[in-house]
Amino acid sequence: MSGLKGQVAAPGVDARRWWALGAVATAQLMVGIDLTIVNIALPSVQRDLGMSDPARQWVITLFALGYGGLLLLGGRMSDLIGRRRALLVGLTGFAMASALGGAASGPAMLLTGRAVQGVFGALLTPAVLATLAASFPLPAERGKAFGIYGTAMGSASGLGVLVGGVLTQYLDWRWCMFVNVPIAALAAGGVLYAVRPVPRASGVRVDALGALLATAGLMAVVFGFARAESDGWSAPATYASLAGGVVLLAAFLAVQTRSKYPLLPLRVLADRRRGASYLAVFSLAIGMFAALFFLTFYLQNIQHYSPLKAGLAFLPLTVGLMVGVRAVSRLLAKAPVRSLICPGLLTIAMGLALLGLLRADSSYWLHVMPVFLLVGLGTGWVLITANSTATLGAGPDTAVAGAMVMTSQQIGASLGTALLSTVAGTVAAHSDAVHGFNVASLGAAGFLCVAAVAVYWVLSERSPDHSRWKLPSRSTRL
Repeated sequence: MSGLKGQVAAPGVDARRWWALGAVATAQLMVGIDLTIVNIALPSVQRDLGMSDPARQWVITLFALGYGGLLLLGGRMSDLIGRRRALLVGLTGFAMASALGGAASGPAMLLTGRAVQGVFGALLTPAVLATLAASFPLPAERGKAFGIYGTAMGSASGLGVLVGGVLTQYLDWRWCMFVNVPIAALAAGGVLYAVRPVPRASGVRVDALGALLATAGLMAVVFGFARAESDGWSAPATYASLAGGVVLLAAFLAVQTRSKYPLLPLRVLADRRRGASYLAVFSLAIGMFAALFFLTFYLQNIQHYSPLKAGLAFLPLTVGLMVGVRAVSRLLAKAPVRSLICPGLLTIAMGLALLGLLRADSSYWLHVMPVFLLVGLGTGWVLITANSTATLGAGPDTAVAGAMVMTSQQIGASLGTALLSTVAGTVAAHSDAVHGFNVASLGAAGFLCVAAVAVYWVLSERSPDHSRWKLPSRSTRL
């Protein structure tokens, strides 16, 4: 990794910051891989543990509930106990939960492990972003650091499919869980070496009522979208969960305006750059996860790829992402935010539009690979810019500001998978599965185009000095 050797740190900058970057990027890569690594192993899991079809869905849903529902609380807990301690607790808990799931003797044991993974992942991710923001305050290095982090974060889904296919086909599905143990140990060793303890932020308290409302509201929304995917939008569990989630989140925002120690200070949302970043990541997740979901099904069920071959087919996604990361990391210090985020969203929209033209007999090299490349390229541009923008100059709210990025992504992924799967299924019922993918993908492409216009509009009302990347003043430096 460039920057590890031969560099002298500037005064006040941690000399071990590049090692810290390696440790936290490894930690986030582990969490990101876990979002998809089990998906490809689900048929084997179901056969081995004798799970019913409804129980199989909970292997995915429980992780999403714990992770998506607790991210905001995890961000505030990171401030309360300190970034380094939050990283170590999160890594230890995630590894133990993974070992529990891998050793499962029945469905209940596996589902417990997945739920606990989500809980500790929600503590880990905000601490990762807070550590990055604190370690790299200088604009030139910040772009490179978030580029490396973005590569790990953005490539995790594709790598999860690949690693899951390899482990399931050549070893056993349990290694999709066990593999997290050595990764967590490696990351924890890096944290112990490179991340220095810092005093916890003064005056930090946990808003108990806010935490309860936010957690319950987010979990209800994620659960509602999961139910919509499996049971349909008209099912009582679907609309009751979604309606309850909206009410709880509205109550949460009302409480935050009066709380002395808000879980999510509204000043975090009021900043236009952060608001645009959250909207961009939300929109990105709708398109990206829909593309991954459709292409996984297309390659295995339509083209009849083996799990390993399907995993290898996802590699261009990582290649495209790395190209996007390398390009945008050089522009972060000098380009307006809107000139980075908006082209990224439009690039993903182009990939989805190509997916809308896919046919049952389409060539992988001519039709599928370009989709992966475009989606990866756009994802790299958006993720790095949004993550760095959201945490820039956030001061004591850095962990919560970063947690909102991942919350936006989790909600977007849940909504996109549920909504677009419903569209695809409805169309397929009157035609065929591939045509269903086509219609849903074109709809997602249109949505991303609208989102790009919305992001541009939000950011265009700021003066050039505020919409460009600048080093925060001394009072706001992390």
